[in-house]
Amino acid sequence: MPIIINLDQVLADRKMKSKELAEIVGITEANLSILKSGKAKAVRFSTLEAICEALECQPGDILAFSSTNSFEEGQ
Repeated sequence: MPIIINLDQVLADRKMKSKELAEIVGITEANLSILKSGKAKAVRFSTLEAICEALECQPGDILAFSSTNSFEEGQ
């Protein structure tokens, strides 16, 4: 997957648990887990905004793009 999710690292840096973030953002822990694992097919901008506000970070702090040949080969 060319999109890297750094949410666990940002949570650790902020000393915040997933449960607390889910409550603040207004999503279930299950949905947050799907996002953290990289299995989410999409993320609403409103959810991304709420996560960034809660963690006092920028979208680029939790999401990164990685160009890989393995992704292209799987197409």
